Amino acid sequence: MRRTRLALPAALAGLLLFTACGTEHQGPAGGGGATATAGCGGGAEPSGPQDASEPPTASASPAEDGVTITGTGMTGGRDATTGPGGGPRPCAAYSLTSRETEPFTYTVTFEFLSEAGQALTGVEDTVPAVAPGATVRRTVTAGDLPPDSAGNARVKVMKVRSVPTAEAPSEGGACPSTGVRVYADEGDAAMGLRVVGLHLENCGTGTYRLQGYPRVELRDEDHERVEGVAVLRGGDAIAGGTGAEGPARELALKPGERAYAGLVWRNTVAGGAAVNAPYARVWAKPGAAPVTVIPELDLGTTGKLGVGPWKKEERG
Repeated sequence: MRRTRLALPAALAGLLLFTACGTEHQGPAGGGGATATAGCGGGAEPSGPQDASEPPTASASPAEDGVTITGTGMTGGRDATTGPGGGPRPCAAYSLTSRETEPFTYTVTFEFLSEAGQALTGVEDTVPAVAPGATVRRTVTAGDLPPDSAGNARVKVMKVRSVPTAEAPSEGGACPSTGVRVYADEGDAAMGLRVVGLHLENCGTGTYRLQGYPRVELRDEDHERVEGVAVLRGGDAIAGGTGAEGPARELALKPGERAYAGLVWRNTVAGGAAVNAPYARVWAKPGAAPVTVIPELDLGTTGKLGVGPWKKEERG
């Protein structure tokens, strides 16, 4: 399996000054093929004038986990996305090559920095259903930056995450063939205590029944199963008051209704090797299709993860 990293060494981070970035608009998912145009369009089909004679002029960054920054620059053109005061924004063109043996969905996190290396803003780009061995070319554009820093901004790849497309989480869009959407939220952290919510929505046409706890299997950066971590029933096995405690009850979710379950852990490091498990493979109930979420479990040396029971989620 391909190895991913939380952060890249500075020498390999693909740090580039912005010169004249060419937009590379996305071809079919899992395919490749892109056209260099003036400015950057965030990976979408450009609606303004195109100039195929102006390719990216910056040197390509080293490939890391299949991602290479191929050019950087500033947005431009009639329909360009603009920054403060209507000015251009920094952008980066990149390519992503899958090294997997089945379609994978990728999430790439970029960081835009000042000339001095200070973090300015982050951008996350999700690339769905990349076929084995295929290369996809896209662009990302920074959000609002201080006016005096935009022109000198730099970019680097911070993190690459991937899940099998057949197991990708779904928060919106078309209802999966299973009739349910399963995904994880961004979580909460306080004084070393971490809480991430698993959410399930019945988007099908019939009643979906749950009873007990989701089954959770931890996976490392290579998508291999993590050994030596106790997965405990109930968030109160780690800490009380997180909302992930209480008895398991039978739920009957009608179409449109939702449920949630909490993942609770501490990132305490008391000696020995810390465990980091970016991925969690989740089965909502016995016989359900697995979904792989990315809760970024930094378990420290605690060796424990608490999993709360499914509870009905009441909409406000």
